[in-house]
Amino acid sequence: MKSVLLLGASGSIGTQSLDVIRQFKDRFALAAFSVGRRTETVPSVIEEFKPDYLTVKSEEDAIRLRKEYPGMHIYSGDEGLLEIIRESGADLVINALTGYIGLKPTALTLELGKELALANKESLVMGGQYVMRLAKEKGIRVRPIDSEHSAIFQALQGNRHEDAEDLIITASGGSLRNRTRDQLADVTVADALAHPSWNMGKKITVDSATMMNKGFEVIEAHWLFDIGYDHIRTVLHPESVVHSLVEYKDRSVIAQLGVPDMRVPIQYALLYPERYDNHSERLSLEDIGDLHFRKMSYERYPLLKLAYDTGKAGGNLGAVLNGANEAAVKLFLEEKISFLEIEELIFDAVSHFKKEGKYLPDPDLDEILDADHYAYQYVKKKALWDRH
Repeated sequence: MKSVLLLGASGSIGTQSLDVIRQFKDRFALAAFSVGRRTETVPSVIEEFKPDYLTVKSEEDAIRLRKEYPGMHIYSGDEGLLEIIRESGADLVINALTGYIGLKPTALTLELGKELALANKESLVMGGQYVMRLAKEKGIRVRPIDSEHSAIFQALQGNRHEDAEDLIITASGGSLRNRTRDQLADVTVADALAHPSWNMGKKITVDSATMMNKGFEVIEAHWLFDIGYDHIRTVLHPESVVHSLVEYKDRSVIAQLGVPDMRVPIQYALLYPERYDNHSERLSLEDIGDLHFRKMSYERYPLLKLAYDTGKAGGNLGAVLNGANEAAVKLFLEEKISFLEIEELIFDAVSHFKKEGKYLPDPDLDEILDADHYAYQYVKKKALWDRH
């Protein structure tokens, strides 16, 4: 029996991770979990899984929950996320947090030598160099949960890494994939959130529409699989059936296919290298009929090109890209900026950061977080200035 700590239990990945743990309750026990402000989800998780540790966003919620569950160890805030990793004794940490907040838990998990199943993109976008160096030092294989990276991970099994020529990451195109650039000026929040294939959180759905999500995945793939950016390609695939592919030196291409159900990659990350039946829908190619692939356009999706350029530059620029994106998407979801202003603000933040001479080639953890914070605040202030 392996004990599990689930960070981000109330989110989309978190709830589906609970589905997997529930199905394989003879293999996994939920020792600890975290939620942010959605504490209404706490009672059902405690009743079903009987964990001993919990952390929440606010201390006010923690005080209330300690009275309701006096036998539990309950923490709060950013430090609570770290405390629960140190104290829970979990063997495996699932990091399903969203945003920069996931970086420190990722780093601490590796420092303590625990297994890590990673869904927090920002850990590698912001601090890939730092995180993967730490994983190598500790001899830990970071197991990806993203469907695209899980697909690559699976397609690499049984083959020599040095024989892989290119990684090919597919993109659904998001909710706005059938719109031209000229048709993006009047995009509403509801338009951007109407993803045709996946049921995801609001931020990642907007990131899918701007293609920033795919840019983040390119950076993640570079660090997870130790391959150069010139050997990572992206392709539009609206059906979301082929999740990613690996092309080998002999021109063989191995793809991983499946229905768009995140429980499949979650299960693979938790049970690797074993495979078991699950409750997901079977893929029926006969019913789907046709699969389509289209070339990715940097003109249509300029943030994807920016992600490649930022990834190649390395250092603390990934943190700048992430911080700027988090702020811009938040402003859009609050209807304070237009959809196209997301791009404008992110480009401006990255350019400004470099002009200010703040680039660092090999930042430590605090310097990574400082760069993220700087970009986040810059975008917020810039958006406000532009309104006056």
